[in-house]
Amino acid sequence: MLHRVYQKFSKDIGIDLGTANTLVYVKDKGIVINEPSVVAVNSRTKQILAIGNDARRMVGRTPPHIIATRPLVDGVISDFEITEAMLRYFIDKVHAQTYAFLRRPRVVIGIPSGVTEVEKRAVQDAAINAGASQAFLIEEPMAAAIGSRLNVQDAQGSMIVDIGGGTTEIAVISLGGVVISKSLRIAGDEMNENIIQYARENFNLLLGVRTAEDVKIQIGSAYPLSEPMYAQMRGRDLVSGLPKEVTISDSQVRDALMHSLKVIVNNIKSVVEEIPPELISDIMHKGIVLAGGGALLRNLDKLVHETTQMPITVAEDPLTCVVRGTGVIVEDLESLKDVLVPTEYAGIPK
Repeated sequence: MLHRVYQKFSKDIGIDLGTANTLVYVKDKGIVINEPSVVAVNSRTKQILAIGNDARRMVGRTPPHIIATRPLVDGVISDFEITEAMLRYFIDKVHAQTYAFLRRPRVVIGIPSGVTEVEKRAVQDAAINAGASQAFLIEEPMAAAIGSRLNVQDAQGSMIVDIGGGTTEIAVISLGGVVISKSLRIAGDEMNENIIQYARENFNLLLGVRTAEDVKIQIGSAYPLSEPMYAQMRGRDLVSGLPKEVTISDSQVRDALMHSLKVIVNNIKSVVEEIPPELISDIMHKGIVLAGGGALLRNLDKLVHETTQMPITVAEDPLTCVVRGTGVIVEDLESLKDVLVPTEYAGIPK
């Protein structure tokens, strides 16, 4: 009875709990939150000072006792208490007009496909403690496939590659289940590190993570471009210790990214080689769908096509595929519950 009252006043939500960004979908409203997965904490008092956009603005600019941190590493929880606080912040933000004691939404959360049972339970516990009445989990490649409008419940094969901030998820899906999957801890964050390392080795330049990410977004590519592109990198000279600015080209950034890109593309190829013969014909016809922020890297589809000889499609608005997939489930939880990750514990209605 009480559970039905909570449902009446709460808005069921879908969450893409990403290493880099957290997106929130609210039933009947759509995507309402897209903020960085960053929390600023005062290490002296353990007080949380800012979450999301406000916290990201503090990265690299705080005094020693204020730490702007990401509570998720490679798609899994590294700091339970801070993750719980971040989830509570987003749930409260969605229910700003509702009395606190009535905020008991059902929550669907996307998780990487390679997580352990302990890591699954940690995500559910964090959501329940943050105010959810029930927490359901869905593997990110399945959510991304649903968000990309693939017919995952048909007896046909679909292949999705979701390149996020912390993980790259490669999966073949049929009949509402994952047939083959591979989860790599190489994705957007690793590419940022590649650029930082390249600048250090080739220019004696120390870059910040945000600068490296900006360069990747501005001129990053996976395959030669028709027109050369250039960007400015500002950091500290490792020899003199003084500020320094250098110009970098798209080909140099491509060289920096190539190690990570080769690992991702070779793993896509290895998954293709494992696909059962009955499904490979479906995927040859429909192609491989690229989703996640990494899919926005210029000409990545050309590189994957060259390696796999498969048709490649970049999903519409790849950044939001996973959260849109959780949103589809939130809108029709009963009929789509079979695609959720089976767990012994989903939370106790309160």
